[in-house]
Amino acid sequence: MTKTALIVGAGAGNSASLARLLAENGYQVHLAARNRDKLADLARETSATCHQADAGDPDQVAALFEAVSGRLDVVVANPSARVRGPVADLDPEVVMTALTVSAFGSFLVGQQAARRMQDQTMENGKRGTILLTGASAGVKGFPLSAPFAMGKFAQRGLAQSMSRELHPKGIHVAWVNIDGGIRNPGRVEPADKPGSMLDPDAVAQTFLTLIDQDRSAWSSEIAIRPWVENF
Repeated sequence: MTKTALIVGAGAGNSASLARLLAENGYQVHLAARNRDKLADLARETSATCHQADAGDPDQVAALFEAVSGRLDVVVANPSARVRGPVADLDPEVVMTALTVSAFGSFLVGQQAARRMQDQTMENGKRGTILLTGASAGVKGFPLSAPFAMGKFAQRGLAQSMSRELHPKGIHVAWVNIDGGIRNPGRVEPADKPGSMLDPDAVAQTFLTLIDQDRSAWSSEIAIRPWVENF
């Protein structure tokens, strides 16, 4: 039986590497983003199906999961919105929008994934895997980045709660703290700091390792960072 994976908040960086790796490993991949057109090249490369969806909109997320029919083995919640600036100067409405995408959007995707997976039959000791893409900001807030930290802290708490609730039901949930910059398209390492950024293909391999974990030793949280980091 073909395995199925859905990546919500897909783009040209880490999620693109993950889509390629999942396709190479026999998954039928579904990609969702607010702008579906940007996924066209990746969809052709991976034979993926593209969907338009705003992760912060309950009706659109519900419609997305209805469009992905049948068994759903893997769901990756990758919605993110970054707003920078001094706390005193931030526009409350813009901050609310950012939180709606990163925190509430992760909840909506996680909720729909849990509803689908808890009704699925066990295969290889599990009903499915839900992975939430985190960041350094989920464990430490940085200056001028309060909204991003708020969203990622909320996402981390969501993942912790979901893992404790859903692991005993056969659904693996994990939060991945990507603790460093990723060499995404158009973003390169400084010449004087070789090895200081994460390889998106290596990040994708970590996600696949989590997906393939035996249920006797499921991780609920993992941090990945470049080897040159001094912590």
